[in-house]
Amino acid sequence: MTASKSTNANASAPVTTKGTAYGLGIGPGEADLLTLKAYKILQEADVIAYPALEDGASLARQIIAPHMPEGRTEIAIRIPMGRPADRIYDAAALEIGEHLRAGRTVAVLCEGDPFFYGSFMYLYGRLAKAGFPVQTVPGVSSMMACAAQLGAPLAAKNDVLQVIPGPLPAERLKAQLADTDAAAIIKLGRHFAKVRQVIAELGLTDRARYIERATLDSQKMVPLGDLPDDATAPYFSMILIHRRGDAWK
Repeated sequence: MTASKSTNANASAPVTTKGTAYGLGIGPGEADLLTLKAYKILQEADVIAYPALEDGASLARQIIAPHMPEGRTEIAIRIPMGRPADRIYDAAALEIGEHLRAGRTVAVLCEGDPFFYGSFMYLYGRLAKAGFPVQTVPGVSSMMACAAQLGAPLAAKNDVLQVIPGPLPAERLKAQLADTDAAAIIKLGRHFAKVRQVIAELGLTDRARYIERATLDSQKMVPLGDLPDDATAPYFSMILIHRRGDAWK
């Protein structure tokens, strides 16, 4: 099923339901990083919803494929890239809400952790405001997974750790990086060249590690300075920087 209606879930009738919606953090990619709690809820859910490309596959669905129970109703929430998605989330909340009214349990998959830049937060806000029972199950975030794969602890002692989105303007990026002990730069994609230039201007290239598609078979990791000048990066990539080079120093 595909969420395609545009009616706002908040306009629904008063909630009288036994169903609960669960936002499941399913980790960064490796199927075995699913928590036991998320696994148990997944197996018991009547309906399983997940984000998907507007015209393609769902990474979230692929991650939990080895654990996917049979015979469940599935809802593919097709999110447009680079365009407002409010109407999509409105429609998805409405569709999920109908299942909740019928007393069904709905598991909504979210890569990484639902409340760490996770797509589920937008459904959470709509469903909770409409009066539906909603619970969030934390998951292994991409930042934690990248640090583990790189063998690069994020921070120690009194370090200040910043999470910095790559789409920020160059001057804002530079200001954030210039005044921090450690940083995780996320959402690289088409902003990679800009981010890399800022890091170079601050003299931090030799303290920066690059990783993409952490924990997946296609994972790639390398010191940032070892990448060719014309290198590109996918959306699911990250740069970790520590001003001391290693947090334990």
